[in-house]
Amino acid sequence: MSERPRLLCADAVFLGEGPIVSDGAVIVDPRGAIVDAGTRSDMCRLHAGLHAELHRGLLMPGLVNAHTHVELSSLRGRTPSGKGFVPWLDGMLAARNDCDEVDESIGISEGVAELLAAGTVAIGEVTNTLAAVPALRRAGLVGCVFHEVFGLDGPKTVARVEALAREAEALGLLDDRSLRWAPSPHTLHTTHPLAIEAMARIARDRGAQMSLHLAEHPAERWALQSGTGPMVDWLERRTQTPREAFRWHTDGPILTAKTLGLLRADVTAVHLTDAQPHELDLVAESGARVVLCPRSNLFIEMRLPPLLAMRRAGIEPALGTDSLASCPTLDVLAEAKVLHERFPDVPPEVLLAMVTSYGARALGFGSMGRLVKGTRPGILLVEGAPPAGLDAARHALRQPMSKRHLLVSASPNDEA
Repeated sequence: MSERPRLLCADAVFLGEGPIVSDGAVIVDPRGAIVDAGTRSDMCRLHAGLHAELHRGLLMPGLVNAHTHVELSSLRGRTPSGKGFVPWLDGMLAARNDCDEVDESIGISEGVAELLAAGTVAIGEVTNTLAAVPALRRAGLVGCVFHEVFGLDGPKTVARVEALAREAEALGLLDDRSLRWAPSPHTLHTTHPLAIEAMARIARDRGAQMSLHLAEHPAERWALQSGTGPMVDWLERRTQTPREAFRWHTDGPILTAKTLGLLRADVTAVHLTDAQPHELDLVAESGARVVLCPRSNLFIEMRLPPLLAMRRAGIEPALGTDSLASCPTLDVLAEAKVLHERFPDVPPEVLLAMVTSYGARALGFGSMGRLVKGTRPGILLVEGAPPAGLDAARHALRQPMSKRHLLVSASPNDEA
C-alpha cells in the first residue's frame, strides 16, 4: 500500500451536506481518512505533488442504510402488496415460517452482497435473532444492531429482555465498536411498557442508540388510542390474549412515546408515515432521530411519509430500505430516488444527505456520512458526467446501481 495520500478528482463532489462542489476533489490518506476536500484547483494547489486520479461522475460519502432487516432477506417477493399492514404481516410471518435455515442463510448472504453493491458502508440492522451479524461483520459493514423485542406479558417480556445481552455476548457484540448493540422495542402497541423501560435503561447505560417503529400505519394509532382496529384484532387472535390485557395507553403514538421517555436524541423513530403535523413538531423539539422507508410504506400501505411537513418542522430524516419482505432492493439510494420523483421541490442535495450524513447521525455515528477531515466515511463514485442542463446531484439519483463503485473503504473513527 502506498504511504502517500490519494488525490481523487471528479466532475462533482458531495461532502455529505451542503451544496455540490463542481469540479471537486478529495484527498484521502492510506488508512482511508479524509485529509481535505474542495475544488480541484484548490486541492491541487494546497497539496502540490500528488498524482490526480480523474473520475467522471460524482464523489460522495459511502451510503448509510439506517433501517433494514437483513435477516428477512429470504422473503423477497413472498408477501402481499398494497393490502394494508395486517395482511402484509400475516403474509410475512407465513413466508418466514416456510423458510428453513438454509433459505435464511442464502437470503442473508445475497442481502449483504446487495448492500455492498449499492455502495453501503453503514447500516441499522433490526433483528430478532442476530442471524445476519456474522455476515455483516465479514462484509466490514459498521453501524447498529437493534436487538428487537415484543411481547404483551410484562414479566415474560422483561425476562426476554434480560436474556438479550447473553445472546449478544455470545457473538462478541457487547464490546464491538463497529457494530454497536442495543435492545430495542418493536412498537409501542406490541411491547409491554415494563420491557420498554428495561430496554431503554440498558441502551442508555451503554450509551447506545435505540430504535423504535413509530406511527407506521393507522392501525397502530387505533390500537394505542382506543384499543380497537385491525391490529388489536390481530394481536388478540394471534396471542390468544384478551385485548383488555394489553390496553396500556390512551394517546396516539407520538404522545405515548413522549410519555415513555422515548422522544430524545438517543432514540431513532422509524417510519412516522401516519404522524400528524403537530406530532412532528413534538418530534422535532425532542431531537429524536427519524428514519423513513418510503418504498416499504408504498408496498404495504400505498402511502408515503409526510416529508414536506417534516422539513417544515425542522426534522432531518435519514432513509432505510426496511426488509426485502416489503421492499424490492436493499439500495438506500433508490429510496432517495423515489422521494425525488414524488417530492421534486426537495433539493437533491438534501436527499443525498438523507442517505449519508443524516443517516450517520440517526445511528449515532457522527464520524460517518461526511467528507470531513479526520473521518473515514468511505468514498463512493457514482459514475457518469451529468449532461448539459442537469445538475450532478439529480444525475446521481437517476444512475443505476451498476454505476456505483466504492473507491475507499469506510470505518468508524477510533474515538467514535
